[in-house]
Amino acid sequence: MKSGDIRRSFLDFFKRKDHAIVPSVSLIPSAPNLLFTNAGMNAFVPYFLGEQKSPHKRIANTQKCIRAGGKHNDLEEVGFDTYHHTFFEMLGNWSFGNYFKKEAINWAWELLTKEWKLPKDRLYATVYKPSENDPAEFDQDAYDCWKEIFSSEGMDPSIHICPGNKEENFWMMGNTGPCGPSSEIHIDLTIKGDTQGKLVNKNNPNCIELWNLVFIQFNAETNGKYTPLLSRHIDTGMGFERIAGIFASTKNFQDFSQSASNYDSDLFTDIFTLLTKLTGYEYHATIPKDRNKMSDTEKRDCAFRVISDHIRTLIFSIADGIVPGNEGRNYVVRRIFRRAVLFAKRIQLPHGSLVKLTDPLIDKLKDVFPELLAQRDLIIKYIRTEEDIFERTLDRGLQHFEKLTSNRKKSITGKEAFKLFDTYGFPIDLTQIIANERSIGIDLSGFKKEMNKQREQARAAQKKTLISIKENPYSQVEKTVFVGYETGHLSAYSAKIKDVIQKGNDNFVIFDKTPFYAEMGGQLGDSGFALIDDVHVPILDTVKNESGYYLHKTNLQGIDTFIGKSALLSVDTVRRNSIQRNHTATHLLHWALRDILGQHVHQSGSLVAHDYLRFDFNHIEQTNKNELQAIESCINERILENDDVSSYEIPYSKKPTDVLAFFGDKYGPIVRIVDIGGYSKELCAGTHVKQTGQIGLFKIISESAIASGTRRIEAIVGMTAYDLMAQNHNLLHNLTQKLSCKFGQLNQRFESLIEHRNNLEKQINSYKQRNIVDLAYNLAKKANKISHLNWVIAKIDLNNTEEMRSLAVGVSEHIDASVVILGSIIKKKATILVLCSKKAVELGHNAGTIVSSLSKKLDGKGGGKPDFAMGGGNNIKELEAVLNEFQIPKD
Repeated sequence: MKSGDIRRSFLDFFKRKDHAIVPSVSLIPSAPNLLFTNAGMNAFVPYFLGEQKSPHKRIANTQKCIRAGGKHNDLEEVGFDTYHHTFFEMLGNWSFGNYFKKEAINWAWELLTKEWKLPKDRLYATVYKPSENDPAEFDQDAYDCWKEIFSSEGMDPSIHICPGNKEENFWMMGNTGPCGPSSEIHIDLTIKGDTQGKLVNKNNPNCIELWNLVFIQFNAETNGKYTPLLSRHIDTGMGFERIAGIFASTKNFQDFSQSASNYDSDLFTDIFTLLTKLTGYEYHATIPKDRNKMSDTEKRDCAFRVISDHIRTLIFSIADGIVPGNEGRNYVVRRIFRRAVLFAKRIQLPHGSLVKLTDPLIDKLKDVFPELLAQRDLIIKYIRTEEDIFERTLDRGLQHFEKLTSNRKKSITGKEAFKLFDTYGFPIDLTQIIANERSIGIDLSGFKKEMNKQREQARAAQKKTLISIKENPYSQVEKTVFVGYETGHLSAYSAKIKDVIQKGNDNFVIFDKTPFYAEMGGQLGDSGFALIDDVHVPILDTVKNESGYYLHKTNLQGIDTFIGKSALLSVDTVRRNSIQRNHTATHLLHWALRDILGQHVHQSGSLVAHDYLRFDFNHIEQTNKNELQAIESCINERILENDDVSSYEIPYSKKPTDVLAFFGDKYGPIVRIVDIGGYSKELCAGTHVKQTGQIGLFKIISESAIASGTRRIEAIVGMTAYDLMAQNHNLLHNLTQKLSCKFGQLNQRFESLIEHRNNLEKQINSYKQRNIVDLAYNLAKKANKISHLNWVIAKIDLNNTEEMRSLAVGVSEHIDASVVILGSIIKKKATILVLCSKKAVELGHNAGTIVSSLSKKLDGKGGGKPDFAMGGGNNIKELEAVLNEFQIPKD
């Protein structure tokens, strides 16, 4: 069976068992603490927790997964064995409070032995048997199911059922929560298949797990107890690449003479065939015994496996909007890409060939994963561009590595490894790969110190004054309650002063409640004033510390005398409203970018001020003029529609899937959703307008690159945008008057003027060239011949050094053996140029020496080659005298 047949057979089987076949969810997980979707059950966690109700009681699918970075990281193992992958599919079937152990076990056996014809006598099942201090009891139910199956097949249950403790056969979602025993199905792949279960769970590649059946029946309590769940669930997972590889390696279980390999299936062999065509090398399926002493064939085979695995990861991640970048999961994808490029060099894969691997993969998988076809252009664009970017520094990085290790050096310092990373774009794992092959050590702790030092410097560059609540030893103060979402609270809101913290010349006031928004999420903090005992206290800024206290900055001294008193707080609503317009416009910009450029676009930073907004996002290339116009138009259309802007709080676990959350952000159990017209939904704690019409107008003022694969847009809204548009309109109106034309004729008029100017410049340059030709001829006629050389020394008036160079060459063309020394004042500096003919150089004259000597007398410096040199100095008054006093040396 080919891989496509296996996948289809699995899904069809469970469809006949009344399972809903659902598509794979995105590789971007809903849980903010995960880098990638890394297991089939990720999407169904809310169902297991009882936070959401599953739309189906029975589900089956194939789930896209990536394990690279974070807790589950297989990246460094890929290529060096036959079973690790960064990307893989997980086949699975689930029951939510429906069927349980008997059905799950019987159907697994039926699929494997009846549908797929796996040899029954080679199959073994594990059941949970707790060791001392392990939870729960022996899984008698699972044992009885397997006993009945093996007995009915004429096999000995005592041989084919293997016990496993908590580490091997008890699944837990976390320290607390749903959990339960599991039962794994293993296959004996030895030649004879007669190991009688002795290799099960012994880390032997000849006996491997095929399928894991998890029986979720307990809840782990905080007190250490395991209580039965009211509703029991099934969660199973089968590695698709593994089962497809076994089918291929054993030739549909007819030949067990060769070791099984995931890379034997057509999921990879199709890529191998293309790599062979591109490089001339063939894949021999060798596995290195020692990574540090690999043969050339082993190195090439490792490269084949790495490239084929990584290119799959790249096309799926990019299709789901996880593009190469510098932070979080995006950086992991960039590391994977650069690792692929490094290994591609080992098989002399021509530059630009990685992108050629994408089309066959997409064509093979597009029916199962239509997003690959939909994002084909984006995938190709990113892979081609990323390869170009890394190639620029890779060769220089490899040369630098050779330089570091040229004297048989046995280790690389942390600083040297960091330079490879920082200057040449070498992730540390790439440096380790090269170093390990040459038995060269790396100071990893030193590298980490350098990384931390850079991070600290970056933080210091943008660090603001953060006030710790611990800096002031006062009685317990409760966290500040924010009441600033309600417009009725923004003026004369009554609050009590709990404490004051002094920092330099500034004081930070803590109130029990506040309508002042504290800076976070890119939105600047509010300003305004407080009225305390008829004293007007200016609030210059508002920040929030890690403990949840809102700190109101004021420069009024002696305010600590007001502790315990009441205050009336008033926010500067003009400034707040301007900030809100920019914040809602930022959400609209994010939505429009994803709509126009693609769903891969994600926010990577923002600033929401009262006078402008700044938005950073991942995108591989410059946003062109037409795209920017489309984005602007799209946003202004939504503003004209005056769509409602609403916000509400819900438990994070119940967040709808179409609400954008940001990896790395920390969310509490309750989150706030800002919904604009039903089309833009984001988790956001900031303040916003009530209707999009309140934004007024949106105008992009700049678009630029701030890092590789990261773009920045700056924009203005409201009256700021109107003022700019009015200013531009007045400017254009003035231009039409000065040029005596209509507005629609401006472009044509300017093109005409530019053409006229260019023609005039050509004429002027022609006159200048004729003047230089004439001047060269006249200077040559006045040459002073001494011994065997003609000497020309002159101060002339020229506009630039190019004219000087042209004049000197012109003079030398009229006289064969010559030394030409020219001086001119260019850009308020004395400039010297010397040109020596071949004969003059042979006679010992040196242009560089002459220029250096003359430049010193002009309070400057200069030099060059024996035949040509330039220099000068700031002493322009002495230029003529220095030239006149030059002593022509005798031959």
